[in-house]
Amino acid sequence: MKKLLLTGFEPFLEFPINPTTEIATILNGETIGDYEVVGEILSVDFHKSGIQLLELIEKHNPDAVVSLGLAGGRNCITPERIAINCNDGPVDNNGHKPNGEKIFEDGPDGYFSKLPIYEIVSALKEAGYPAKISNTAGAYLCNNVMYHGLHYQSLNNLDLPSGFIHIPASHALAIKKNMPSWSQHDLTEAIRLALTCL
Repeated sequence: MKKLLLTGFEPFLEFPINPTTEIATILNGETIGDYEVVGEILSVDFHKSGIQLLELIEKHNPDAVVSLGLAGGRNCITPERIAINCNDGPVDNNGHKPNGEKIFEDGPDGYFSKLPIYEIVSALKEAGYPAKISNTAGAYLCNNVMYHGLHYQSLNNLDLPSGFIHIPASHALAIKKNMPSWSQHDLTEAIRLALTCL
């Protein structure tokens, strides 16, 4: 059976809960479509997160890679269209604040997602889940991880379904922070459905 590496992130900044952690944990070991899911959690650290993803790719040798991130304030599931070669944004969990430097000095300006993002959005909407394509993953750790994974594929001549999906806050997080939210159950079910599109 094919293997799908699914990553979430630990809590970060002012978000004491990260619903992607629970999704990756719940779906770990499940069979979804043609794939057995391997769920892993990444740190929120500009010096470590991308490297962790690459180590997990080499460890598990997956046939697809999907990374999840929290986009507090968004109200839709948003597959990302592109990752850019730039680190920027607020401090990470270890206090490092980048200032627009490149992720890889010799890397291209950007990479497009290798996920079927139109099919994912269509399937989610058909099932009643708000969804739309996002044209920016920002320049924080979500973008960093997406870029690392796609750059690795380019360097190694791989052509695997690979990319990034942002999700809204969970209700548990919205209790602590005033923002749009979904139930953790719906977030998990929406990602489960998105993965069937691979």
